[in-house]
Amino acid sequence: MAIEVRIPTILRNYTDGAKAVSAEGKTLEELIGNLESRHPGIKDRLVDQGNLRRFVNVYLNDEDVRFLGGLGTPVTDGDTVTVLPAVAGG
Repeated sequence: MAIEVRIPTILRNYTDGAKAVSAEGKTLEELIGNLESRHPGIKDRLVDQGNLRRFVNVYLNDEDVRFLGGLGTPVTDGDTVTVLPAVAGG
């Protein structure tokens, strides 16, 4: 069993239009590396200088990974990772 990664519309051009893809890894960082190997270019949209990009929110089973350990957050088979672009308005 793999980890389901839900992809926002703005990044689906990297996943051939798929709303969700499978990936593997023991940490969020490994998972993103695995995503990059299958969907080149997606990592640059999620990570900048070794940290999650400021305007990208990532949730592990509905918990914000910034409060769980960032890229070092452990992930396991059956988890769901959701990527959401931050929305600002005024």
